[in-house]
Amino acid sequence: MVDHVFADLSLAALYDRLNPWGPGDDFYLGLLREAGSVLDIGCGTGQLLRRARAEGHRGRLMGLDPAAAMLVQARRARPDIEWVLGDVRVRRWQQDFDLVVMTGHAFQELLTDDAIRTCLHAARSALRDGGRFVFETRNPAARPWERWTPDRVYEITAADGTPVRVWHEVRPDAPVRDRVHFTETYAGPHWPVPRVHHSVLRFLDAGTLEGFLTEAGLAVAEQYGDWERGPLTPSSPEIITVARRA
Repeated sequence: MVDHVFADLSLAALYDRLNPWGPGDDFYLGLLREAGSVLDIGCGTGQLLRRARAEGHRGRLMGLDPAAAMLVQARRARPDIEWVLGDVRVRRWQQDFDLVVMTGHAFQELLTDDAIRTCLHAARSALRDGGRFVFETRNPAARPWERWTPDRVYEITAADGTPVRVWHEVRPDAPVRDRVHFTETYAGPHWPVPRVHHSVLRFLDAGTLEGFLTEAGLAVAEQYGDWERGPLTPSSPEIITVARRA
């Protein structure tokens, strides 16, 4: 399913400014440097793959995303990378990649058990022997959604120099089971009224994640609670998982 925010060309153009390069990107870039071939599921604007290619990565790089607006940004910036529109059902891979990644909490966009199973089976099929599937989810024990309040306004500058303000508001009953519903609001001179988009993210704990991985024929090789590879604790902001074929 495509998040409506990412399907909007005007908002997709703001994505990299709203999500600047950070420690998580450094973590994944280090993995890409060691891999001869990489599949990025839910690649968005392709910022990670573009950086790897700019550094001189000579291997196969493929970015997959269901939002055409995001891939427009990716193709404009780097046409020498394989950009594929769709989800994991559009291709059948057979041990084609040394590394498969899902960054930017893209895994949390998988809202149903079937969607998770389909994605994990595809990732396993895509991995070569000894390859790694690496992804992260926000740790539900840390309850990060409680900090997504309207008073935390992000101010960015669009390509034409105009200011854009962005804020989030979580539905009061969150979480509903393991899902958090929230709105993301964009306000700026481009729009006569603010643009409001509704989104849902799924929060799974480490045990539930491991259950899905095991079912898909994957095994947890390493797991971290932060981008410095610290241990996973109840207060850790992330659940960063490195999995291999079982």
